[in-house]
Amino acid sequence: MKRFGSALVLAAMIAAAGVIGPARAESVVRYGISMADIPLTTGQPDRGAGAYQFTGYTIYDPLVAWEMNVADRPGKLVPGLATEWKVDESDKTKWRFTLRKGVKFHDGSDFNADAVIWNLDKVLNEKAPQFDKRQSAQVKTRLPSVKSYAKIDDSTIEITTKAVDSFFPYQMLWFLVSSPAQYDKVGKDWDKFAAQPSGTGPFKLTKLVPRELAELTRNADYWDKARLPKTDKLVLVPMPEALTRTNALLAGQVDLIETPAPDAVPQLKSAGMKLVDNVTPHVWNYHLSVLPGSPWTDVRLRKALNLAIDRDAVVGLMNGLAKPAVGQVDPSSPWFGKPTFKIKYDLAEAKRLVKEAGYSPEKPLKAKFIIATGGTGQMLSLPMNEFLQQSFKEIGIDVEFKVVELEVLYTAWRKGAADESMAGITANNIAYVTSDPLYAIVRFFHSGQVAPVGVNWGGYKNPKVDALIDEAKTNFDPVKQDELLAQAHAQIVDDAALVWVVHDTNPHALSPKVKSFVQAQHWFQDLTTIGLQ
Repeated sequence: MKRFGSALVLAAMIAAAGVIGPARAESVVRYGISMADIPLTTGQPDRGAGAYQFTGYTIYDPLVAWEMNVADRPGKLVPGLATEWKVDESDKTKWRFTLRKGVKFHDGSDFNADAVIWNLDKVLNEKAPQFDKRQSAQVKTRLPSVKSYAKIDDSTIEITTKAVDSFFPYQMLWFLVSSPAQYDKVGKDWDKFAAQPSGTGPFKLTKLVPRELAELTRNADYWDKARLPKTDKLVLVPMPEALTRTNALLAGQVDLIETPAPDAVPQLKSAGMKLVDNVTPHVWNYHLSVLPGSPWTDVRLRKALNLAIDRDAVVGLMNGLAKPAVGQVDPSSPWFGKPTFKIKYDLAEAKRLVKEAGYSPEKPLKAKFIIATGGTGQMLSLPMNEFLQQSFKEIGIDVEFKVVELEVLYTAWRKGAADESMAGITANNIAYVTSDPLYAIVRFFHSGQVAPVGVNWGGYKNPKVDALIDEAKTNFDPVKQDELLAQAHAQIVDDAALVWVVHDTNPHALSPKVKSFVQAQHWFQDLTTIGLQ
């Protein structure tokens, strides 16, 4: 009852802000999101990949987009602000992007090559006057291949990569373009820009109250008429606790939520709410430090952690809103391969391996993991971690948690296990999207991506894996790429490089009022598909 009461208080706050009020002609959808605050609105959202669906692909557009309006198959790369992109056959480090003509920013200024170069400088060139350290921190590690860039003409830019990289277009999904003219208009101040942002996206930000709400209004002049929002206004309401979100939906304070409280699923269904989920390339795991001095340099202990987990019980904890993970990607993925180490629940073998390594329940190994309080993508972070803490204790591994807010955890993730701030911490619990080769394999397991360059947090290095990834990056045949990545993934699983727990199904609960919502097979969702009719 106490949490339900807090939801009512929040409703009163929203009403005071003018969101809940008398009936009006325009359609308004209120969305309870699992974040503690509204993500950064200046062009590159903070708070992880999940934030891109809220203040990224709503207000802004990338050059290369992801197909998010299909539910019955995986999406693919599609044109965004670039109508096409291609590699130079004579020098495969050079990529040319043909830019879409006639596109306007929300402030009325023109989108063109100068704007793209300005935005690249914004996040990659520390000497540029518009460089924004905060935005750069969100996207720089997502663009590891960029060496240089140049304007060819008003509708063409060229990006040169550090080496041949056939997966480079996937990096461009994360680069969003904000208006240089609006930045000048607000006094060249990113904090002021955050309150009055201007992108080219399907929504305009018309109201922002930190930690309370963001009001997104339909951009009737959006260049992609097939992607015009189905609602006039979309109000994002931060609700980091699953029970608070669920109670708010049941009370009619919001119209849809992400990640409902699993225990409340029967109640939601009996109240007429619609539960929607889908195949989701997303994994909940632990990155392990394999730096000198870490206990996880011993492969026996890494394997023991993986074998100590009853994943079906974790799925039960989630009331079916998850799927057991037996690797970085699902066995149905073309990148799964044929690992010889079979990830399963085998308590006896886990105990044997721990004992062989010199530990036991009577003489436990003590370790500290850094985890999040919650947030988009982290599922039921605390209950799941507590369940696993008990599982590890059974085999003689006592885990202590350092619990932090999600954005703090992302900062720690980007810094890596070797950073002095990670002293005494040997594992990091970050869940993330695995929809493309870059995000499934490359960024986490290549030695060249050890943090802070990339997000190989724990310093994992295997020359065989490096060689397979390098070969895949220089091969432009998708079938051969899949074969090479499958071999790399098999080796990664055999090394027990991480502790894999479950794949998310990205569940949403919808009020009967919400008549349209396309749930893509992705962590990104297209909020323009949400409508009341």
